[in-house]
Amino acid sequence: MTDDINNNIPEEEDLPEGIIELTDEDGVTTQFEYLTTIEYQDELYVVLMVLDDEETDDEEGEVLILKIEKDEETGEDIYVSVDDDEVSQAVFNQFVAMMDEEDEE
Repeated sequence: MTDDINNNIPEEEDLPEGIIELTDEDGVTTQFEYLTTIEYQDELYVVLMVLDDEETDDEEGEVLILKIEKDEETGEDIYVSVDDDEVSQAVFNQFVAMMDEEDEE
């Protein structure tokens, strides 16, 4: 698949807890903050926030939703782009509802 994003999580000592690096098919590495994992229609999706050094306090971070699949060769988890806009929106809606519940507590 050309949309696969390999989950290259370095040693914990390399990055703060909750921060992961993903490398895309072009070899570009980006840091993300892990927010949560959501189950939708018996599939698992990870919700990540792009870490951007140019972000100001007034801006909200960009959220990325990726499907968790198993690599057939290695058996390791890989993150795959979600091509279905309806699925992405449904997972995002669950994430927002979960965040709203946390804010109410």
